[in-house]
This record gives sequence, structure tokens and C-alpha cells, in this order.
Amino acid sequence: MLTRIVFCFLLLAGCSGRKEPEVRIAIGGQAQLIYLPATLAQELGFYKNAGLNVTLLDFPGGAKSLEALMGGSTDVVCGFYDHTIQMAAQGKDLQAFVAMLRYPGLVLVSPSIAAIEGLKGKTVGVSAPGSSTHMFLNYLLVRHGMKPDDVSNASIGMSATAVGAVTHNKVDAAIMTDPALAMVRKQMPGLHILADTRTEEGVRAVFGVESYPSAVLYSKTEWVERNREVAKQLAGAITRTLSWMRSHTPEEIRAAMPASFRTEDAATDVEVLRTAQAMLSVDGKFTPEAVEAVRKVLATSIPAVRDAKIDLGKTYTNELIP
Repeated sequence: MLTRIVFCFLLLAGCSGRKEPEVRIAIGGQAQLIYLPATLAQELGFYKNAGLNVTLLDFPGGAKSLEALMGGSTDVVCGFYDHTIQMAAQGKDLQAFVAMLRYPGLVLVSPSIAAIEGLKGKTVGVSAPGSSTHMFLNYLLVRHGMKPDDVSNASIGMSATAVGAVTHNKVDAAIMTDPALAMVRKQMPGLHILADTRTEEGVRAVFGVESYPSAVLYSKTEWVERNREVAKQLAGAITRTLSWMRSHTPEEIRAAMPASFRTEDAATDVEVLRTAQAMLSVDGKFTPEAVEAVRKVLATSIPAVRDAKIDLGKTYTNELIP
């Protein structure tokens, strides 16, 4: 009798335990500092504290992460907001539910060319075809009186492969982000900065707005609607991470990063992180003006976006942000 009572007690105890929801997040180049909040949320235990079991999946670029989402091998993407608009133009519904940055942090650099107009006929590195870095390059070219096919594109990733491509002159220019950019600038002090969206001034000069949605968490709209509580927990973990990053020193942020994200040059790491802090979203929210700016940028070089009637209000939500 006693054995039966103990067995029943253990069975009830096991049934009462709640299994943490499992979420797969694809990141288009995890070592990039523009996506650091998604990784730090894991390192600091904020996903777990929110009651989630999160697996981070690293991909070479945003386009590959998007492919993983559409193919069903990931649940959520940590990538650029503009993919939600691109897919809306194709009649596919994606929704961003928390913004990590207010500045994109993309920088166009060249070892030898001092003006964007000088890129005609040259080879420019982007993370991957169809990625946000590629779209950014196309926009810059069109703004400066050229067409996207006036240059050749090379897929160089966003980390060590990008550094090698630029420093070994395998490309004439490249779209880069920190920390890869910082590594190149250290090796090539004369590197030309042709466009820089790491600051409010740079964002205004390039896009004509004070902030520009870039790194976000997004998923299929049906997934967000079906898993609203999970999406809300994810948004909460990210906004908590943003708050932590704003309230701690660059040195403390560096210490919390995975060892593989740090370089041997601590001073450069700290400098880069200080710049990254200024790029962080203040509240994780989107504004109609900012998302309209993204649409305009994409419409400049993507006919499908230019011709489609897109309800931008369906490409993002602020309802899940605590």
C-alpha cells in the first residue's frame, strides 16, 4: 500500500512539472555585434529566466536564416527587419515583434576607393546574395546614380572571412559590421569609410531619418499568433538584455560575451562595444515613420516592393513588448 502511495505521489509530481517551451532562433552571423543582444540573453540566463529553452543557430547571413524559417528548420529569426517587407511583397506574412537596434550598424568600406561613385565596375563584398547587406549596397548605389548591376557581388560572410576578403584584396569594397570592421581598420589604417550607419548622424545622412529598424526578432505571423506567450517571453528577454547592456560598462559587456566573440585586443573590443551601446533600441518598439523609411529604401532597388501594396502595420507588432 505504501509503495502504491509513493508511486502515485511521484507520478502526480511529474505531471505537475511544466516543460519549458523550446524555441530555435536562427542568427544571420552570430558573432556580429549587431546581433549581440540575442546571444547575451542566452549568456545572462534571461531566456531561461523567462521560462524558455532557446537554441541559437548560426547562419552565414540573413538570407540563409530567412530560408531556414521558411523551410521550417527554425522558429524565429534574429535578423534584419527589412525581410518582413520583402516577404510581404511576395504575399508571405512575417512579423517582427521586438527591435534590438535603432541604427543598423552597416558600414561600406574600401581600401582604395574614396567615393561610392568609384565602385562602378568593381567587386563589392556582401554577407550573402539577397541579404540585408546586399540590399543596403543596392540602395547606396541607386542613391548615387548607379544601378545594382553596375558592380559585381561576392559573398564574404560577416566575420573572419570578411576580414580576409578585404585585407587580402579579394574585393574592392565591402559592407561590414563590427567587430570585423574594427579588425580591418587596425590592419588597414587608411581604410576609406564610404557610408556609416552606426550613429544617428550617419543614419540621417544615409536614410533621412533619426532611427532605422534593423536587427530584430521576427517569425511567420502564424507562429507569432499561435505562440503569443512564447513570443512575449522572447521580447521580454531581449528588452531585459538591452536594459542590462545600457546600464553596464563596455568592459562588463565584454566579460559577459562568449570567449569566441572577444579578440586579443581588449581596448579595441571596448571601443567597439561603446559604439554598439549607442546603437541599442531604447524600448524595443517600432514606429510607423521608421518602418516606412525601410520600405522606401527597399523600393528603391526591389521592383516587387515598389509595386506591391504592403500593409506595413502587419509586418511588426509592439503588443508583445513588456
